[in-house]
Amino acid sequence: MMDFFKTIRALEKGEIRVAEKKDGVWKVNSWIKEAILEGFRTGKLVDMSKEEYSFFDKDTLPLRRFDLSDRVRIVPGGSSVRCGSYLAPSVIMMPPAYVNIGAYVDEGTMIDSHALVGSCAQVGKNVHISAATQLGGVLEPAGALPVIVEDNAFIGGNCGIYEGSIIGESAVIGSGVIITRGTAIFDATRGEFLPKSESGQTVVPVGAVVVAGSRPVSKGPGKDAGIHLYTPVIVKYRDGKTAASVELESLLR
Repeated sequence: MMDFFKTIRALEKGEIRVAEKKDGVWKVNSWIKEAILEGFRTGKLVDMSKEEYSFFDKDTLPLRRFDLSDRVRIVPGGSSVRCGSYLAPSVIMMPPAYVNIGAYVDEGTMIDSHALVGSCAQVGKNVHISAATQLGGVLEPAGALPVIVEDNAFIGGNCGIYEGSIIGESAVIGSGVIITRGTAIFDATRGEFLPKSESGQTVVPVGAVVVAGSRPVSKGPGKDAGIHLYTPVIVKYRDGKTAASVELESLLR
């Protein structure tokens, strides 16, 4: 069990992380996930309540503590950060928001109200995760790549990024877009659907601007009924005008 607690402390300090980009490819450190899962398996449910707040969790998962030297801005109003997650200096959390175990959130990132950074999700520098957006957790199986959002990406409100999907650097995801492992994304600038990664992940390219769209069913009763399927669409790649449109967030810092 000592290995589990050492792993948790190292995660919280940012000394290790669940996934890393090596030679341009994201790789999962499955041994870290295995340690986290061991903590869940062996822990016993205990009362962790403090003053007027009630908490009941495994005794292997202590409450995450911050102090001023961490330089993380957690605005009052009900946000929570679970143990074993890393928030870099200058991260901002607006209430209420939640960061789960194994997550890594890098410098300058804002997590807006009602947003979730799920278990083991990896979030880069200067990312904006808008209100009510969900970055799904991917804790099991241990070898599965988590959700990844690279540096300078902008995720609009009410988005859902799930099942180990990867959002490339500086990409813009429009409000309401849902991306999963099975999502087909159409690149309107090239007239083709994006290919999956070698491991089957959905990968949004660097600088892509993605909005919610649809495509007609091509055959069968659905075609006759005029049914359309949900399809995210890349409408352009980020330029100076797009960058200016997301500068508003800097005024909130």
